[in-house]
Amino acid sequence: MNLNKVFLIGNLTRDPELKSLPSGTSVVSFGLATNRVWKNQQGENQQDTQFHNIVAFGKQGETIHQYLTKGSLALVEGRIQTRSWDAQDGSKRYSTEIIAERVQFGPRKSPGAAGGPAPKGKEEMPVIDLNSEEVKPEDLPF
Repeated sequence: MNLNKVFLIGNLTRDPELKSLPSGTSVVSFGLATNRVWKNQQGENQQDTQFHNIVAFGKQGETIHQYLTKGSLALVEGRIQTRSWDAQDGSKRYSTEIIAERVQFGPRKSPGAAGGPAPKGKEEMPVIDLNSEEVKPEDLPF
């Protein structure tokens, strides 16, 4: 049995770019950075950052484009795929990317919060204090 599955949790390195295939299907691409921290033999902290190209299709891609921005935290579940093409200089080029099957968004920061990107084209959701004595069903935003 073979398995091609990847799980990544990281921050977007650029805003998602939305395009359409000739068939009309939406496709979004973005970069994701993941970090690894460990101690070397001398006990000093070491850090490594990896950069991943992510591609998502259809409604999922449109939703990613609408809500995620550079710096957003996301969990990406998908598969690894390598594409190849002939470059203009005649050489063979390769690109390895993650085809997203599922993307979960990290916590959403409020607009105006330190370093918090505002969602694109959306108003801020009202905050409901669940610690208050009275929570009425009509106060819920859904």
